[in-house]
Amino acid sequence: MKTSPLHGCSGFQQQQLLYRRDAMRIGFCGALGLSLSDLLQHEARAAVEPGFFKEGKAKSVIHLHLPGGMSQQESWDPKPEASTEYRGAFGVTRTKTGEVISENFARVAKVADKLTIIRSVVGKIPDHGQATYHLFTGYTPTTVIDYPQMGCVVSHLFGPRKGLPPYVAVPTSHSFAGGTGFLSSKYGAFQLNADPGAAGEFKVRDFSIPAGVTMEQFQRRKSARDIVESHLRKLDADTDKMNTMDEFNRSAYSLLTSDEARRAFSLEGETEATRDLYGRGYKLKQNAPAAVGERLLLARRMIEAGVRFVTVNYGSWDAHVGIKDINLEQAPALDHAISGLITDLDQRGLLDSTLVMVTSEFGRTPKINKDNGRDHWARVYSLLVAGGGINRGQVHGASDATAAEPARDEVKVEDFLATVYHQMGIDSNEKLLAFGGTRPIQIVRDGKVVKGIIS
Repeated sequence: MKTSPLHGCSGFQQQQLLYRRDAMRIGFCGALGLSLSDLLQHEARAAVEPGFFKEGKAKSVIHLHLPGGMSQQESWDPKPEASTEYRGAFGVTRTKTGEVISENFARVAKVADKLTIIRSVVGKIPDHGQATYHLFTGYTPTTVIDYPQMGCVVSHLFGPRKGLPPYVAVPTSHSFAGGTGFLSSKYGAFQLNADPGAAGEFKVRDFSIPAGVTMEQFQRRKSARDIVESHLRKLDADTDKMNTMDEFNRSAYSLLTSDEARRAFSLEGETEATRDLYGRGYKLKQNAPAAVGERLLLARRMIEAGVRFVTVNYGSWDAHVGIKDINLEQAPALDHAISGLITDLDQRGLLDSTLVMVTSEFGRTPKINKDNGRDHWARVYSLLVAGGGINRGQVHGASDATAAEPARDEVKVEDFLATVYHQMGIDSNEKLLAFGGTRPIQIVRDGKVVKGIIS
């Protein structure tokens, strides 16, 4: 399979290489024959006392992340009154609520009455790795404690629903976003290691019976394994370890034999009209499918089936050089996919219970550089959020005339995460137990709920 050439700064190129390496490693494990049950057993290393929370307005989350640092000027916070070196190459389009966003997102403008744009997000460090970790965990990296991603916290506190993994990454986890941190590895994201929008047949390896094995043979093998494990118990094998094996074997067997689970992890049965709603046929460099529409459509199917938290990655937005061309290549598919997802969720009655967030680790510099690009900028940038009890048709906060500093209603990354947790029914001031239950650590330190964006 051909891949697009790497672009962006050296830090972002390293991130992309790690992303590809991890995907290859997971595929290699599959080639070695590791089953879903084996994977689950391998990942569960520690038991952490779960908290007790009641679900909030947001029963599920779809997190679309745009790695590399998407420009606020070319997306949600254009500056049409600024001079050309600040404004950039693109014009604006007016939303249904009377605001303006970049002309790159004319479709999103038509559903702006269903979402909120936050134009005053403030980060800490304009470094890809550290900023991505900060966004996904609420903490900047340290050498002392590794903190868990939001999806892992949700997995830990709420657990599976309808027998499906609580946290799924499409197509795989982000390289710099951290992992389960001080929580058990069993709360990590289930990674598809397959792209629903890629050329060829889409198939998630761990949700299908191995080729050449009939269901009857599969049932016989399960029965044989049950006999072996029963015999080991009689030989005084480690009871706790055997019980743990039983738990993972039951989970793996349930997923492999569940028609509902297999449907949730496929695009089977979707109409042509729905596929078109999310956008099809968009191409990136070397004629690679953009795939973001299919990824978001699959995310909708997952949360509809019972998955609690889905992360989706799309694009390479580290536009130090040629920001106009990067947006012309990647934004059309993104515009179509975001508007399609929000429309689809709303039509199905799922938007009120599903929180959608579209993020990047930071924004871009106010002024176009000598290479017709923009560099890293964390002092103010924008993101989009919809559903799950978030106000509709709103723009919250503002940056100054050149998108250099917040002008009003500053929203720290910690505040944003605290708000998402709040909508899910989780108080981010509560503490999780780390280091074998000996040290309580706040889910997010110093995060305050942004009351101006929630109903």
